Amino acid sequence: MPLPRTRGTALRHRLAELRGPDVPAKALDARALAALAANPGCKRRAILDGAGVNKAALAGALGSPSAFGQSQFALTRGNAFEAKVKADGGAELLRLVREKLDRGAEPPAHARVPELTATGPEGRTARTALALREATEAPGEWTLLDHPMLALDVAGSPAFLEPDAVVVHPDGSWTVVEIKSFPMLDGSADPAKVGAAARQAAVYVLALEQVAARLESAPRVRDRVLLVCPKDFSNLPTASAVDVRKQRAVTARQLDRLTRIEDIADELPAGTCFSPELPAADLTAAVESVPATYAPECLSACELAFHCRARSLESGAVTSLGRSVRAELGGLTTVEDVLSAARGESGDPDDPAVAALRRAARLRAEALGQEAVAGCR
Repeated sequence: MPLPRTRGTALRHRLAELRGPDVPAKALDARALAALAANPGCKRRAILDGAGVNKAALAGALGSPSAFGQSQFALTRGNAFEAKVKADGGAELLRLVREKLDRGAEPPAHARVPELTATGPEGRTARTALALREATEAPGEWTLLDHPMLALDVAGSPAFLEPDAVVVHPDGSWTVVEIKSFPMLDGSADPAKVGAAARQAAVYVLALEQVAARLESAPRVRDRVLLVCPKDFSNLPTASAVDVRKQRAVTARQLDRLTRIEDIADELPAGTCFSPELPAADLTAAVESVPATYAPECLSACELAFHCRARSLESGAVTSLGRSVRAELGGLTTVEDVLSAARGESGDPDDPAVAALRRAARLRAEALGQEAVAGCR
């Protein structure tokens, strides 16, 4: 829900102070919102994204520039594949939607492809909402919306999002379509890339749900999206239905958390500012005043990942080893704590993590001792 006017105004003023004087806010897009769901416990990312800070510029000013961005070749290949999928009025795309998600519907012999051009993102958003309403009120027909514009309320301000496509089924339900250029080999794709696509699609699902809620008879927004990719090593499209209920729930919680980023801002020292124009020492102090939750997955999702990784390694935090390792270690938060517990120098022997570490250390010592004996023979 949008913030009350007075509260929203005060929050926007506070976030503008965090960005720095006369620094425009960087608009959140679907990738940025999806990345919030990839690391839901990171306060640093929450406040920086909520304030509209340009994290790429910030990372450069901190001396740890990000390595984000696709090559021109990858962009060209992706655009060519998307054009192929949507050719002939989206005939192949709609065939895949029916095959993977709606086999009981009539085959899409032809479909409506409404014109969505308008002036500015607000105009395109309004035109998309009108097209969705008209398609929902025309049961029995397939409708393909090519690059519609959606608005999602984020901390009281709209974030404008542009999915690859949205399909309205003959029963009036809506499906998000994500078109990616990474391949599906033998019917499956890289799990990490599929996960990132699912998180991004979940953002679009949330935005569509807001549009649907404003209609007199709210249509169903399907929680299974269609992921379209090249088949094997060809340029032929294939598809898979991806359930995004989990990603949608996590993203919804994160967006709700963003509406309360004033709680995080209130914990910051007075005068905190994240402007890249600040002296390096002041900027570093400002960034370090917000706790981060680094994990190796951040390298593919956040522009500040290299900076946070360096700090994590300097402090010996076990989070740099990955979330699964961190979860197994319980209350042991640094590498030094782990080694000390494994050597029997510290830690509660009744702690399952400490007991497992000591047993692993004994097994390692035995294995190395046996190897040494074998080498002497």
